[in-house]
Amino acid sequence: MIKYLTDDIRCVFERDPAARHTLEVLTCYPGVHALVIYRVSHVLWSLGFKWIARIISHAGRIISGIEIHPGAKIGRKFFIDHGMGVVIGETAEIGDNCTLYHGVTLGGTSWQKGKRHPTLKDNIIIGAGAKVLGPITIQANARIGSNAVVIADVGEGETIVGVPGRAREDKVNKSPPAGQTNAKFQAYGIVSDSDDPISDSLALLLDRVDDLEREIISLKKQKTE
Repeated sequence: MIKYLTDDIRCVFERDPAARHTLEVLTCYPGVHALVIYRVSHVLWSLGFKWIARIISHAGRIISGIEIHPGAKIGRKFFIDHGMGVVIGETAEIGDNCTLYHGVTLGGTSWQKGKRHPTLKDNIIIGAGAKVLGPITIQANARIGSNAVVIADVGEGETIVGVPGRAREDKVNKSPPAGQTNAKFQAYGIVSDSDDPISDSLALLLDRVDDLEREIISLKKQKTE
């Protein structure tokens, strides 16, 4: 468990340029707090102390705003960026070197017992607000765009965008350096060329905001002159 926690802390520096030193990561990163509490509660869950594990997990949710069921299985170098609103269900399985942004749900679609949450293989990034639902498998090196809703298996290296989620043409052929993705993937906001009318509308609005900001800056310069 100590080895896993050490890897969890180290990977923050690989994927977040805002991280400056270990003390800051330990005291100011809710994703790290949630993982520390999860690692402890998962050990207790595995030993059969399920009620205590749930109580500890519940306390972690209050502290961090992140809900990780102690029955979930999470590999090494797992990073939750910002983290508020992240939900990871009981039968979810997450491989090594995965990253989740805030608002991500790894949820179930059935009230039946058994496997009902997603399985994520290695080197996966899921953008802010995305929902991955059901006992599906996301193969290694896949990317899930922000606010996508994924209810079917995802192939290796695929980039998924939209509602419902659909694959784009640009695949990731190999595992990128930690924290990096294929050029067209964005963990926040808009995924370009997505053929999603909502994303297209937001892109136009963002472009307009940029134009207005440039005009304001220009007017301020003229005023000072």
